[in-house]
Amino acid sequence: MLDFLKQRRTIRQYTEKAIPAELMTELLNAAAQSSNTGNMQAYSVVVTTNDEIKAQLAPAHFNQPMVTKAPAVLTFCADFNRFSKWCEQRNAVPGYDNFQSFMATAIDAIIFAQTFAVAAESAGLGICYLGTTTYNAGEIIEALNLPKLVVPITTITVGYPEKMPELTDRLPLEAVVHYEKYADFSSEKIDLLYSEKENSDFYKNFVAENNKETLAQVFTDIRYSKANNEFFSDKFLKVLKQQDFID
Repeated sequence: MLDFLKQRRTIRQYTEKAIPAELMTELLNAAAQSSNTGNMQAYSVVVTTNDEIKAQLAPAHFNQPMVTKAPAVLTFCADFNRFSKWCEQRNAVPGYDNFQSFMATAIDAIIFAQTFAVAAESAGLGICYLGTTTYNAGEIIEALNLPKLVVPITTITVGYPEKMPELTDRLPLEAVVHYEKYADFSSEKIDLLYSEKENSDFYKNFVAENNKETLAQVFTDIRYSKANNEFFSDKFLKVLKQQDFID
């Protein structure tokens, strides 16, 4: 299992082979065993295989081809709608229209999604996370008819891999693991941790293609700029208000 996890790759190109309904159900059943807050299972997933609905979702994901080409698109949601309705029908007063509850259900939705991802990959499927979900959550809410107290958190495209890409590089483990207490990074340590990445031919070409001086500038100026981060932050906060998670 460890060797399998160390060899995982993000798959963005899929064959046209459909995922059997029985397999999808089995994978979702496995994912539903994930840890979650209070065993409330305050999350949900919308499985989209219909081409018309995938086409409706595509603009919210900046028309990335995986959305329309993948056999299935799974939108994982923070969801206190169902649980709150159950409470109300059992003479209990739900108090989940707040930011703390949103954080709890969002974390649970991510755990659910990642468990599904591992299960899908172990069954021979390939997956790709779409980080665009929270950028355009309002558009996804409209496309999928999501009610109040339901917010899309992440999306996974899934299907049988058309080809197997190269293994993606990762930083040394010491960049992300701290023992006992957090050990902050000196300038020298930062240089050491990013040295291999910055000196690879792939990233040198990446920097040149984007007309930047450093790899960091590609991230701060182009891929994840402050202006874009603030714009989409404001947009997502409006969605949380619209869906009754914050005032």
